[in-house]
Amino acid sequence: MQKAVGVICLVVGVLLIVKGHDVARSLASQFKQVFVGAPVDQAMKLYLVGTALGLFGLLLIFWKGK
Repeated sequence: MQKAVGVICLVVGVLLIVKGHDVARSLASQFKQVFVGAPVDQAMKLYLVGTALGLFGLLLIFWKGK
């Protein structure tokens, strides 16, 4: 059961990272980055949450439980 939850977390984490990449590459975020000079907040949140969830999934997959 633990490995199944780990795989689900890993897949969702990767999907969030891909979604963050799509948000960062959108036309609206490119305009915002040109005029403001800062990366888009939503993309950064998706990158961070996706990375954390992916690492948690890997931990669950490879953790040697009882």
